[in-house]
Amino acid sequence: MNEERIYKVLLGPLVSEKASLAAESGQVVFRVATNSTKAEIKKAVETLFDVKVEGVQVSNLKGKTKRTVRGLGKRKDTKKAYVRLAEGQDIDFMDVE
Repeated sequence: MNEERIYKVLLGPLVSEKASLAAESGQVVFRVATNSTKAEIKKAVETLFDVKVEGVQVSNLKGKTKRTVRGLGKRKDTKKAYVRLAEGQDIDFMDVE
């Protein structure tokens, strides 16, 4: 996987109450590109953060339909990745360059 694709796969960390509960069990949650695969996500996390990934679970979220002045509109579909890190591994987002 080339360097450009790595940065296009991971869009950023997801910070929520559910993500903080997952962090207690050794998982990190990322927003990822909708056309990315589990193998690409695993490779991107391992190369960017220099950690060992045990597994990746992916969740597809459909965009909500919202009422606007001009009729109905739809938000974008998104994709989340729950990445399980190996025992003793940790990602500190403040320390990454």
